[in-house]
Amino acid sequence: MSRPASKDYLDFKAVAVIIMLTLLWGFNYPAIKISNQGISPVFASALRSIIACICGVIYCLRKERKLFHKDIMLFHGFMVGVLFGLEFACIYVGLLHTDAARSVVFVYLSPFVVAVGAHFFLRGDRLAFLKVVGLILAFLGVVIVFQGRPKVAKQTMLFGDILQIMAAFFWGATTLYIKRFMAEKIDPINTFLYQLFFSIPILLAVSLILEPNWISKIDLTVGVAFFYQSIIVAFASYLVWFKLIHEYSVSRLSAFTFFTPLFGVLFGILFMGEEFTYSLMLGLPMVCLGIFFVNWKKRGDAKTR
Repeated sequence: MSRPASKDYLDFKAVAVIIMLTLLWGFNYPAIKISNQGISPVFASALRSIIACICGVIYCLRKERKLFHKDIMLFHGFMVGVLFGLEFACIYVGLLHTDAARSVVFVYLSPFVVAVGAHFFLRGDRLAFLKVVGLILAFLGVVIVFQGRPKVAKQTMLFGDILQIMAAFFWGATTLYIKRFMAEKIDPINTFLYQLFFSIPILLAVSLILEPNWISKIDLTVGVAFFYQSIIVAFASYLVWFKLIHEYSVSRLSAFTFFTPLFGVLFGILFMGEEFTYSLMLGLPMVCLGIFFVNWKKRGDAKTR
């Protein structure tokens, strides 16, 4: 199915919405840390996908939209779901071993995966000089963050950091796959549902292998944190994000997602009492600036997708 071309600019409404989304996504990392105190992380991710998927199905039925395709798009949807499931398995398990503030920095390496992958696998999205500068700058920022460990760091923090970097790779791979095989061919709600639906078996399988005890306690704090992840983030914010991608230029929207790691670090410090190390203070702006350079496009060069 052919989709209309996206706008080559962001109006006030789009800017306000994307900033609100980055606030929600930034707060999601402390929320995961909180829910991990009562619900095993990978099982929580699977349960989150189930709840959000049910909400998506209800949405489709009310809007009279197709739920699943019967052609090659179903296979592509399956692949996206697998990548999506692996991404969140890495995020949730990694947060057991590293800080939310560090996690959000590493996960937002995904635009670099997209930038390099797009150069080789997507047409019309080559690595320009400014993108290369951004990649180098962000890489140096990650190295700086990697060198600095909080005074109360766990012995397994390195393992947690590596899992977050793997999550960034899977996130970037998901984006590339969608752009290569699904963009402008199906409704955004279908991509949304495929990601959630096909990620559920992956997450449940990983949970069965790694997590003997799925639920240790459920109190008000854990419940609210999990509700936030499932309904506010996984369903509402992701659905709005896909709609924005459908209506506006992805390259311009992505520039605003740089706020997410900033908000993630801020919320991790404010609500989780995490330490703001000097390396994090120096490395975080470098990572964000690098991401900005990677995604920067002159107005005349912007392309709709």
